[in-house]
Amino acid sequence: MKFGVVIFPGSNCDHDTYHVISKVIGQPVDFIWHKETDVDRFDAIILPGGFSYGDYLRSGAIARFSPVMKSVVEFANDGGYVLGICNGFQILCESGLLPGALLRNRDLKFICEHVNVRVEQTNTIFTAGYQPGQVLSLPIAHGEGNYFCDETTLAELESEGRVMFRYSAADGQITNEANPNGSLRNIAGICNRERNVLGLMPHPERAAESMLGCKDGRAMFLSMADALVQLLKARA
Repeated sequence: MKFGVVIFPGSNCDHDTYHVISKVIGQPVDFIWHKETDVDRFDAIILPGGFSYGDYLRSGAIARFSPVMKSVVEFANDGGYVLGICNGFQILCESGLLPGALLRNRDLKFICEHVNVRVEQTNTIFTAGYQPGQVLSLPIAHGEGNYFCDETTLAELESEGRVMFRYSAADGQITNEANPNGSLRNIAGICNRERNVLGLMPHPERAAESMLGCKDGRAMFLSMADALVQLLKARA
């Protein structure tokens, strides 16, 4: 089993993500340079946070055309597991692997703080380590995290159980006050219809060790590793 962490020009959470996978959960991982096109050696690919290509045009709009993304799209369409964190979520939307878009924050300001996030669904390899309704404390750091989609797409996300996380109060209540960026229905993360691609704006890799003050994000990476181990055993 091997994880891959993509590096785009401007990525700044690639080493954080690599550290969590290699040192915190103890799994094999390699970096994937954005000009690479061979991703066949990986079982899961992570698009990390940062400011790919300086966020010019739109966040993720240029990274979507990096050579590696054609391979990532093919990897995902073949059933491979892809996780996009913050800028990675934006790239997934720009590339069409996830619906909708991430707009400027409601108050047009960059936000860097810890927020509460409620787990909505646990039937993916990314969220199986959590409990439905569990409230996580995760950091956010973005200027364009305001999730938006059309009404038809929103209805599909809701009816198909594809909203994975929502911004919430500490007690799990979904309120406007708990929504840091104006996202539709407090959406913090979604998955695709096949449930093998997930994007979220909060940073689980920045909340995976006690020394950072919170380890609520660790279960996401452990869940992925555990599921991949079982999947590979079943294929053997």
